[in-house]
Amino acid sequence: MSTTITISSNSPIVIRHDGLPNGHTNGLTNGYVNGDSQNRFIEYANSVTTNGQNTHFTAEPGINDAPDRVKFAYWVPNVSGGLVISKIPQRTSWDYESNVRYAQTAEEVGFEYALTQIRFMAGYGADNQHESVSFSQALLHNTKKLNVIAALLPGPWNPAVAAKQIASIDHYTNGRISVNIVSGWFKQEFTSIGQWWLEHAERYRRSREFIECLKGIWTSPKFSYKGDFYQFHDYPLSPKPLNLPGRPHPLIFQGGNSIDARENGASVSDYYFMNGNTLEGFQEQIADVKERARKLGREEKIHFAVNGFAIVKETEEEAIQLLSEIQGKADREAVNAFSNATKQAGSSTGSKKGMWADSKFEDLVQYNDGFKTKLIGTAEQVADRILLLKSLGIDIVLIAFLHYEDDIQNFGERVLPLVRKLEKEGRGKNAEDEISRTGDVYRAKR
Repeated sequence: MSTTITISSNSPIVIRHDGLPNGHTNGLTNGYVNGDSQNRFIEYANSVTTNGQNTHFTAEPGINDAPDRVKFAYWVPNVSGGLVISKIPQRTSWDYESNVRYAQTAEEVGFEYALTQIRFMAGYGADNQHESVSFSQALLHNTKKLNVIAALLPGPWNPAVAAKQIASIDHYTNGRISVNIVSGWFKQEFTSIGQWWLEHAERYRRSREFIECLKGIWTSPKFSYKGDFYQFHDYPLSPKPLNLPGRPHPLIFQGGNSIDARENGASVSDYYFMNGNTLEGFQEQIADVKERARKLGREEKIHFAVNGFAIVKETEEEAIQLLSEIQGKADREAVNAFSNATKQAGSSTGSKKGMWADSKFEDLVQYNDGFKTKLIGTAEQVADRILLLKSLGIDIVLIAFLHYEDDIQNFGERVLPLVRKLEKEGRGKNAEDEISRTGDVYRAKR
């Protein structure tokens, strides 16, 4: 005998059973939600069918219902070699089937975004690479809520082709595609496929034109543009991407640490991606980009996302020990080659410093300085540090893992609910308070 409970709600809810018929707590055991068997809490459900063992359920607000919440994204391992340049064994696969599983797990435990990587050739352990846009589309096909950020590389991509691709995907995923505009740092990746390798400022100027063209194509009935890199004459894209409340077109992410990158973030991007940094580094970068945006009347339009690498263990000592093992087993030849390539890419900036200019060897083992973000320790420590990042003005925390087979679910079950609990208690709003709790671990070593 079964019992069906129908729930009316205008917002996401979580359904939990309140009894122990099978020795479990905080989950729905041997039940079905909208026809799907479930064994944990359920979001976005409107009916529950029980097996008769327990018909007592409670509904509470969903884990991602607060409008001012910090959001979570994860790096998609669509290239081989994992997310660290290390010879340490990793339970992470780059193949399609594994990545579908990772995406579905991430969506289930509360991640809202995923970022696919763009690589056109092997380098630094990434011997195999799935293309970013098509791989994003595949993940979107296998998920229901996850927003996937596809990386685009101006040069190989023309904005007309990109705008058409993304607009189509936007329609058949109901607005769940975003883009990350990557200006490029790997010279050989361009020259090997017959693309001009531009100096740093020119790469970012091209990216700016690329973003301006994307926005114009997506929003103008007929788009005309006369730039140094791209030109359009009454181009009428149809269909346009979905025009959703608060989102007139797919979100545009863009990162970098140089003045050129910051100017692009302030002037044309929706989200500005930052590498890992010190507390002072985060504060300076956010303040600088906000001030540049303010001068353009865009201070309320720019949002911030930060890269991090998470190691969550029962004790801080265990987490630090694993970090030391990852760094100790670094692929030294690959890390040094990566370091040299980034120095060459940054040497043409006005300051002669690139995005990784202040990164040490051990930082570069995670190639977006993810270790610096300090999401390494117990669940409680990592949650505290995420709330500090939120208090600084960071909207999305982008996370990479060592063992995707286990770590996405571990983070989602142990850290994410704790962050939500602390947010409900008022944490993450007062930077001074959060710095007093956790700031010392971020401060630059003097």
